[in-house]
Amino acid sequence: MLDKIKNIYFLGIGGIGMSAIARYFNAKGYSVAGYDKTETELADKLRSEGIQVHFEDNTVFIPEDFKNPNYTLVVYTPAIPDDLTEYLFFKKNNFTIMKRSQILGAITKSQEAICVAGTHGKTTTTTMIAHTLHNSFLDCNAFLGGLSKNFESNLHLSNKSNLVVVEADEFDRSFLTLAPQIAVVTATDADHLDIYGTYEEYLKSFEQFVALIKPGGALIMKDGLPIKPVVQEGVKIYTYSVEKGDFHAENIKIANGKIIFDVVYPLGVLKGVDLGVPVYINIENAIATCAVSLLKGLSHEEIRKAIASFQGVARRFDFHIKQDNLVLVDDYAHHPNEVKASIESLRRLYSDKKLTGVFQPHLYTRTRDFADEFAASLSLLDEVLLLDIYPAREEPIEGVTSQIILDKVTAKEKRLISKDELLDYVRTHPIEVLATIGAGDVNLMLPQIKNILLSKV
Repeated sequence: MLDKIKNIYFLGIGGIGMSAIARYFNAKGYSVAGYDKTETELADKLRSEGIQVHFEDNTVFIPEDFKNPNYTLVVYTPAIPDDLTEYLFFKKNNFTIMKRSQILGAITKSQEAICVAGTHGKTTTTTMIAHTLHNSFLDCNAFLGGLSKNFESNLHLSNKSNLVVVEADEFDRSFLTLAPQIAVVTATDADHLDIYGTYEEYLKSFEQFVALIKPGGALIMKDGLPIKPVVQEGVKIYTYSVEKGDFHAENIKIANGKIIFDVVYPLGVLKGVDLGVPVYINIENAIATCAVSLLKGLSHEEIRKAIASFQGVARRFDFHIKQDNLVLVDDYAHHPNEVKASIESLRRLYSDKKLTGVFQPHLYTRTRDFADEFAASLSLLDEVLLLDIYPAREEPIEGVTSQIILDKVTAKEKRLISKDELLDYVRTHPIEVLATIGAGDVNLMLPQIKNILLSKV
């Protein structure tokens, strides 16, 4: 498919998944260019790496040598609108057009792929696996759904390894294009019901995903998930969780800002795993990482060293201030169970402090479908500051606002707040532990919030 292609053009190039693929092909020597509607730090970084990026939907900005359908492949994200001018241009002129997931699927078919899927936990787990393999005798290539602090990128390339670690996205059934040798499934809580319609259809997609595991491969599945895996010949099925499963933790010690535990597995015990990012939710992510690593033949010492040096992923329980009397943490959690896990982790770390959370709901459909569950999760906070819904790809839905969550929150202190009001609120109210939560753009306010908080100390 790619032997005649010289140019690859990306529609939605600034997205976290798309930019990783753009970087991959740029590194492989293809000419790469693309469009995105928003100028972001990530898009600017692509430009600094020699990739042509523009931010206005207009065919005049498509480089001339990319306008030949014989030599140009077009890759798009399902997040772009169907009436995008540039998309219609490529369609009308018979270019080869592929979804992001299709091109990623082609890459996994040509390498030995480790694919991590799940409603939540997949980005951190994918990144931890990639980091651990990179720091072993194997190394790997990796396409990540977030910015690894160790790699300082969402892409890792290796000249010596045929392993590729991929975050498998269930949105739009994208992960059904992949060809895993090893698949990890972290969670199957209901999500993307605007795409799937029902929870049963959502679960069915995960069953279809694990059926793609190549013969002789392995499925590593969170214990207790409500899916019934039917796998190809020779595929071994393992379970994991914190407390039980083929891979699980024992002797968990949480003290002095550290979390250390042992991992029990079918052939023995991996002792003294020390989490580099010591939050409770990472115990489970680390167990999944250990499972993959042990199946791939890594030594106990390689695994221990790698997990201890893991620095995490930007926007995944990401500390911006960590002092005895003041904490600021940002988390990408955008599903009720993710929000709950994030807040519970904070509560374990700071049981004697007031927890204030700024939550920005992501998508009208998700807010509509899970308002009760979001309210229950946010009620674990002492104080809830609720921003307007971040629409992303969606148009407003009548009657669906942040208010429908707030009405059901039972925390002692709660309020709707605009972004403009938020900075003044932080400036004038006492803060002990502040978490910004959500998959929208609330993180863009972190530099200002951080400066305000530090000025008060």
